[in-house]
Amino acid sequence: MGDTRSSATAYDDLLLKSFFAEVSEVERDNEVARILSCFKLNPFEYLNLPFEASPEDLKKQYRKLSLLVHPDKCKHPQAKEAFAALAKAQKLLLDEQERDYVLAQVNAAKEELRAKRKKQLKKDTASKIKSMVDEGKYDQQYEWSEEFQQELKLKVREILTDQEWRRRKMQMRISEEEGRLKKDEEEQKEMWKRKREHEEQWEGTREKRGKKGEIRPPKLKTEDPNKSYVQRPVKRG
Repeated sequence: MGDTRSSATAYDDLLLKSFFAEVSEVERDNEVARILSCFKLNPFEYLNLPFEASPEDLKKQYRKLSLLVHPDKCKHPQAKEAFAALAKAQKLLLDEQERDYVLAQVNAAKEELRAKRKKQLKKDTASKIKSMVDEGKYDQQYEWSEEFQQELKLKVREILTDQEWRRRKMQMRISEEEGRLKKDEEEQKEMWKRKREHEEQWEGTREKRGKKGEIRPPKLKTEDPNKSYVQRPVKRG
């Protein structure tokens, strides 16, 4: 089993070497341009893979594309950026949680497109009859079509964008709340600091006040507009 796998890997390496020997600089530059034009939230686009691709497909494709745009082999000024984008895409898709998240959005996109198509079929009697006769094969063939795949790609972009916007809005609200709490905490600390300094100053002038002095310091005037008062000093009887 191990020898068979080793032989397969050696054969793949030979094919890759043969492939790159025929690759021109223009083709490398074109691949860099393609990678940099990809939709940033969809790692499948960076690796130019279908959503059904397996982890093994992912690793093979990454190896092929990363060698194609490797900064040591590609003279394009943005080859390093493209190479990094591929590495990030592979890392995301090898992370089970991240991969499941993307695929969940893909499934949501498929459901939306299927619902849309169902409405269209109700209006198109001929298509509806064909769909019924083929017992689902008609719909299956459509989902394999280039038209559906392009619609799916765009719908996935739309859903991923919407989810990212929601995530950023939530993060913004969390940051605002954290900022408010931090401000309240700092104001509270400043208030206690002023109170302590005021009491220390009051204690420092005890001898000057003599026997007729007040028994406790007056409260500081609060900055709260609802509590704008100064407590009068209490005189000894």
